[in-house]
Amino acid sequence: MSEVDQYRFTRSHEWVCVNDDNTATIGISDFAQSALGDIVYAELPELGSEVKANESVAIVESVKAASDIYSPLTGEVLEVNPDLGDTPEILNESPYEGGWLFKMSISDAAQLEELLDFGQYQDLYK
Repeated sequence: MSEVDQYRFTRSHEWVCVNDDNTATIGISDFAQSALGDIVYAELPELGSEVKANESVAIVESVKAASDIYSPLTGEVLEVNPDLGDTPEILNESPYEGGWLFKMSISDAAQLEELLDFGQYQDLYK
C-alpha cells in the first residue's frame, strides 16, 4: 500500500487506497478507530457482493459503540481481510496497513474525485 497522504477519505471516516490493478482497498481512519476505542468485532461485506457508494456495507463494534461502515465507491467486493475475524483489534493497532477491511473493484473512477485528500480530511477533524 502507498503512504497515507496518497489515500482518499470520506466524511464518515473511511479511507480508500487505489491499488496498481485499479482496485481499491478500504479501511477506517486513525481518527475513527481512536474515537471508537477498543474494537472487539468487525462484520465485513460478503465476497462478490455489489456495493454502492455511501451504502452501509460493514459494522465495526467497539467497547463503546457499534458503527456502520459505508462504501466510499461503487463496485464489487473482491476480498475481505481474513485477519479481522480472530484479531479485530488490528483495526486499532494498524488502521492503514494490517487493519484494512475489504478490497473492491472500482466501477466509477469519477467517484474518487468526490473524496477528500488527506489534508482536507485532517482539516475537518482537527
